[in-house]
Amino acid sequence: MVTEKLILDGHILDSLTLSKVLDRLSEGGVQFDVKKFEVGHGSRDESHAEIELTATDEAQLRRLAKELEPYGGLTELDDATVAPAPADGVFPDGFYSTTNLETCVRIRGSLLKVEHPEMDCGIVIRNRGSNRNAETIPIHRVRKGDLIVTGEQGLRVAEMHPEEERGDAFHFMGSEVSMEKSKERAVFAVAEAMREARAAGERILFVGGPAIIHTGAGRSLERMILEGWIDVLFAGNGFATHDMECALYSTSLGVNLNSGRAMPNGHQHHLRTINQIRQCGSIRQAVEQGLLQSGIMHACVVSDVDYVLAGSIRDDGPLPDVITDVTVAQDTMREKLEGVGLALMAASLLHSIATGNMLPARIRTFCIDANADSVLKLTDRGTHQVHGIVTDCSLFLKELGEELCGGRP
Repeated sequence: MVTEKLILDGHILDSLTLSKVLDRLSEGGVQFDVKKFEVGHGSRDESHAEIELTATDEAQLRRLAKELEPYGGLTELDDATVAPAPADGVFPDGFYSTTNLETCVRIRGSLLKVEHPEMDCGIVIRNRGSNRNAETIPIHRVRKGDLIVTGEQGLRVAEMHPEEERGDAFHFMGSEVSMEKSKERAVFAVAEAMREARAAGERILFVGGPAIIHTGAGRSLERMILEGWIDVLFAGNGFATHDMECALYSTSLGVNLNSGRAMPNGHQHHLRTINQIRQCGSIRQAVEQGLLQSGIMHACVVSDVDYVLAGSIRDDGPLPDVITDVTVAQDTMREKLEGVGLALMAASLLHSIATGNMLPARIRTFCIDANADSVLKLTDRGTHQVHGIVTDCSLFLKELGEELCGGRP
C-alpha cells in the first residue's frame, strides 16, 4: 500500500471542489481520510483541507494526482523534477508547460510560489544566495544550464476563483459572451471594478485599437487618462498614429472627425504625422517641443502613463516609439504588467490576445468589441477570466468616461 497527502486550498465548498475530489477518489478506488479541514467563514475567506490517500500502488496515485490537478490538489511527498536547459532558447525534453493560474512547485521539501504566472511558458528555478525562487520563463529567455521544471509531479495549480468573491458588480458580468446584456449595467460594472482596483492600489491597463480613434471615442479615453483612471497603455503603431493625426489635422484616416467628411489629400495625413514625430525624435519630444498638444498619446506623456507600442508587419513608418522586435515588445509588456490588477481591452483583437496570453488568471479582465468572436478567441486561447461585452466600443467608452469622470468631454 502507498500513502500520500492531498492538499486543497481555496473556495472548495461553494465551488463544489471538495465534493468533486472526494467523488473522484471514490471512483478511482483510493481510500481517503480527511485529516484536517478548516472552513473559510467569509465570502473572501478560503478553506483548507488535508486528505490522506491510500492506494494499492504508486501508479494509481500518480494517475489520480494528474486528474485532480485542475482542482488545486498537491501530493506533498513529491519534489518536482528539474533538468538543465540544453541550449539558449531551448527547454529540456518533458518541460512543464505553464497555465496562467497561480502555481506552486515543491523543491527540496520547500513549496515555492511561482512568480509571474503566465500561460505557455516554463518554470525556472534560481538559487539566489541562501534563497531559492521559481518563476515563469518564456522560451526565448532560456539560457543554457537554467534549471527548468520537468514532468507533472510536485506541482500545485490553483483553481479558478468563483466570481462571487469579486463583488456584486463583477459577479453580474459572468463569463457568457452575449449581446443580450444590459450595456448600462455593464458600463456600471466596469466602472465599479475600476474603482475597486484604484481603492486597492492596483494599476489599470488599457489595450486599444485604432477603431477607438476612428469613431471619435479617443476624447473619452484621453479624459480618463488625464483624470488618473489609466496607468498603462498597450497599443500599436496605427492607434498612436491616428490619435496624433487627429491632434495635428483633426482627421483619422483622412476623415474629419467633426464633419465626417473625407478631407482633400487626407489619405496623406497619417504618413505626414509619422514624419513629423520622427523629426522630433519621439512622442515625448513632440510634446516637449510643443508640436503635440492634445490626444491620447499627449495625455500619456503629461500624465506619466506607461505605454508600449508593439509593431506589426503592415506598419507605416513606423513611429520612433514603436518596438519592432516582437520578443522585445513582449518582454517590455511583461515588465509593465507589474502591479496591474485590472485590464480593459477594446477594439483590438491581436493586441488583446497577445496581452491575454501574458495575464495571470487573477487579473480582472474586460474585453469590449462589436464582434463576439474577438472575445471568444480570447477564451479559446486560455484567458478564461475575461468578461466579454459585445457592443460598439465608441459608445461604451463614452459612457464609461461619463460614469468615471462625470458629464461629457
